[in-house]
Amino acid sequence: TGPMYHNGVYHMFYQYNPLGAVWGTGNLSWGHSVSRDLVNWDALDTALDPTAPFDYNGCWSGSATILPGGIPALLYTGRIQGDKEVQVQNVAFPKNPADPLLREWVKPAYNPVIPLPADVPGDNFRDPTTAWVGRDGLWRIAVAAKVGGPNGIASTLIYRSKDFRHWKRNALPLYTSRAAGMVECPDLFPVAEPGVEEGRLGYASGPASGAVRHVLKLSVMNTTQDYYAVGRYDDVADTFVPEVDVERNADDCRTWRRFDYGHVYASKSFFDSSKNRRVLWAWANESDSQDNDIARGWSGVQTVPRKVWLDQDGKQVRQWPIEEIETLRSKRVVGLLGAQVNAGGMNKIVGVGAQADVEAIFEIPSLEEAETFQPNWLLDPQKLCEENGASVPGRVGPFGLLVMASSNMQEHTAVFFRVFRHNHKYKVLMCTDLTRSTGRDNVYKPSYGGFVDIDIEQQGRSISLRTLIDHSVVESFGGGGRTCITARVYPEHAENKNSHVFVFNNGTGLVKVSKLEAWRLAMASVNVVHGG
Repeated sequence: TGPMYHNGVYHMFYQYNPLGAVWGTGNLSWGHSVSRDLVNWDALDTALDPTAPFDYNGCWSGSATILPGGIPALLYTGRIQGDKEVQVQNVAFPKNPADPLLREWVKPAYNPVIPLPADVPGDNFRDPTTAWVGRDGLWRIAVAAKVGGPNGIASTLIYRSKDFRHWKRNALPLYTSRAAGMVECPDLFPVAEPGVEEGRLGYASGPASGAVRHVLKLSVMNTTQDYYAVGRYDDVADTFVPEVDVERNADDCRTWRRFDYGHVYASKSFFDSSKNRRVLWAWANESDSQDNDIARGWSGVQTVPRKVWLDQDGKQVRQWPIEEIETLRSKRVVGLLGAQVNAGGMNKIVGVGAQADVEAIFEIPSLEEAETFQPNWLLDPQKLCEENGASVPGRVGPFGLLVMASSNMQEHTAVFFRVFRHNHKYKVLMCTDLTRSTGRDNVYKPSYGGFVDIDIEQQGRSISLRTLIDHSVVESFGGGGRTCITARVYPEHAENKNSHVFVFNNGTGLVKVSKLEAWRLAMASVNVVHGG
């Protein structure tokens, strides 16, 4: 909901039900955790609770903004008393700005600062972004809405303000997508051109906003996926124009690229001024049963924080686990060079289990045998992975890692690549196959997939894979972070703490492992309550 860096402390505000492990009635609070390193976290009391007429039925998603003078502000969606279908936008400020942990927050009585517009249905107006200042000195925020009734247009509205209290809607929306239904959790941020230091870029301040490219991310309700495009933001008209490839539709955000081709939603970024980087978080909810959520006493996690930057091609962003995650590497258990995996082969990575960080580079000696790529496959890489799982032999691939694997291999999660011949070049598919991840019933076990946008010949016929394994969460970064897939897995064998990792190759030709390093990961301290 609201990540923020302020006076040496990282803050994470998140949707939270203090009364149970599931959504309940949706009468949510904002949980609040703090950290010095984005890895180890302390839990504080809730920052916002549904106590006022303007949020009586829930404090829903929003964002954090640092105002002039270093005062932070929270913008959030409230569901009003009397009609929980009506959504409005509210603001809150710290009760004591000098408190380094910002433990208490005050909601002014003048809320809501943005009431429900007349042309928007009550339950389709939410998720204000982090605010930014245009060259005209006015604050701006974007809010997701469906304009024109229940069957209206998915829109991202812009509001401007001089004082962060009185907001006026811009005549034009930032972006619309007729086909998307309802979008949520918009995120707009600038990206530095390749080779240029990231910096804050001031959103639209400094050089003309059109000279700095931006990323717009939208979460689409009917697909529960996050989509993004690199494009041009005009801070005079307050509009965003995507720059997309021919196979994508600028007017339908569901055809855009995705931050993650797996099980994440409602991602949110913030600028970390301490390290001059943009950091992305994403929510990975559970995919077993609600009864399991209740038995555990919790549900839903945040992914590992990821650094985000614009790729050299200017078309896509790349993501990589923040460097602080490497402080959890407790023991380097393997460092192999030059190993090879023959057709049908499987090599165990000794000493790595259910909590690990694995980095590998796979080299394909011969690409000539690659299968021919069918153009209609471009439309649905997930379906292609479903039809060509890890157990389906191919020519160049599948090859990659088997993680969270039981000793008898009855349970395992496969993270792998396939390479196809396409228009005198090659197309790389990345998959995470959960079909054999657990023997349990009532668990969602799909295959996830996305294409890796690289020229594998120019990369020396090589492709890299980094996978972070943390019991029920498997996060994989293919091609140096160009394609990312997060999965939730629930293997029965993990309860016995006897999990394994293998390198495998189910293609017809051999694959070389030109680099393989793996580390056990120590336990982070997460949401520790002191004195409670």
